[in-house]
Amino acid sequence: MQNASEVVVQAPGTEILTERETGELVELLQGLLRIKSVNPPGDEILAARFLEGVLAAEGMVANVIEPFPGRASILARVHGDGSGGDPLLLLSHLDVVPAEPAGWSHDPFGGDLADGYVWGRGAMDMKSMVSMEVQVMRRLARRAREAGLDPAVDPIPGLRRDVVFCSSADEEAGGWHGADWIVREHPEWLRAAAAINEAGAIATTYGGVRFYPIQVAEKGFVVYKLHVNGHWGHGSVPTPDNAAVLAAQIVTRVAEPGPVRLTEAMATALTRALPHMAARAAQTIGALIADPAGVQAVDIDRALRNLCDPVLARTISAVIRDTASVGIVSSGVKYNVIPGTAEIVIDCRILPGTDEPAMRAELRRRIGEELWARMDVECEQTGTSIQAPLDNPLYAILEQVLRDHDPEGVPVPFLAPFSTDAKHLARIGVPTYGFSPLRVGPGDGLLELMHADNERVSVEALRFGLPALWDAVIRFCN
Repeated sequence: MQNASEVVVQAPGTEILTERETGELVELLQGLLRIKSVNPPGDEILAARFLEGVLAAEGMVANVIEPFPGRASILARVHGDGSGGDPLLLLSHLDVVPAEPAGWSHDPFGGDLADGYVWGRGAMDMKSMVSMEVQVMRRLARRAREAGLDPAVDPIPGLRRDVVFCSSADEEAGGWHGADWIVREHPEWLRAAAAINEAGAIATTYGGVRFYPIQVAEKGFVVYKLHVNGHWGHGSVPTPDNAAVLAAQIVTRVAEPGPVRLTEAMATALTRALPHMAARAAQTIGALIADPAGVQAVDIDRALRNLCDPVLARTISAVIRDTASVGIVSSGVKYNVIPGTAEIVIDCRILPGTDEPAMRAELRRRIGEELWARMDVECEQTGTSIQAPLDNPLYAILEQVLRDHDPEGVPVPFLAPFSTDAKHLARIGVPTYGFSPLRVGPGDGLLELMHADNERVSVEALRFGLPALWDAVIRFCN
């Protein structure tokens, strides 16, 4: 057990992890990375049982929920004295996307510690965050045990509200077997004043400045299947009714960038970044902030390309407009048969304020009436966009924690181009903020490593992250 005296204080509101706790955190992460909770099929039950043992060793009672075979989530709770209001929820997920070993320099499921990094699928997305959340729960339980209390039932000394830990199944495939099921069947398990979730506060360096984007919003999604109708014929006589040719024209038009629309989160983020931009780019971005409708989309995209690296430029471009990406195009049965049908599957990501009918209308505008009449549109699935308030007390704490732990860093609110389990929490009114704090260098950030080969997280990033997460939890709950 780590005693309170082992925490090394660096400055007010910050600390340096002891070597002992750093090693404990790294070992926990390695254990999770070695569990192949790849979705599909998931097998999150393996990771849930592993964490159940870790929490039990600290005197906590964890509940493993398995509503579908192998698809398990885990919940645990420590208690405050109740005077601070509703709980704080620490949310994460247990599943990861597949990894092909051929593209890796380390076994993606080996959990290797090498060159100052912990390597493996999920190191960034998001088993490092799972590990930090579990370590926060360990610390709270140890605080109770040092006072001679039982962390399973007794209030934690100094804690004014409960802290709930939930790591769910199936997030990488929409969360339908995890957070969605819990919200539908047992919403009381996850109701909270606010939640801390993945994908935010991972440092992004631009112009020598470290920005910490705190996720306050995320785009929703709409998946369409377009059934293109042409006419079958002999390949020796080309025809304009070739469904594959019609599909190619549709794909080209769908790829057209849509109009720009600034949400509150992105307007605030760009405003804070403005002083750090080169003058020419700052002029265009400043005009965009002042009058989004008055700036040509092509000028904005050109300014972004000149402003930052291609990955970051594409990301910012994606979060200031509704987007449509073509994922699947299929047509034809034989080389000498003109295809009479084709299918196109489109992944649309929509900003807060855009719904499915609005996105369908935007696609119709891009494609044009002549081609629109040549196809049938099927909506396969949807997920809502969400926006948490910027004036929530937790958000203010998260920004201040980052300023205290990295005085040179610049925290900014951010809208994620992807979707997380926060969309399920929104249905029960829980404001959710992406805050998995990691101080990483250029090339080691979320955008470069999420779902990529050689996914890894540095030990130094973890040494920064756990104290920052702990500080946020204690400030909100004390």
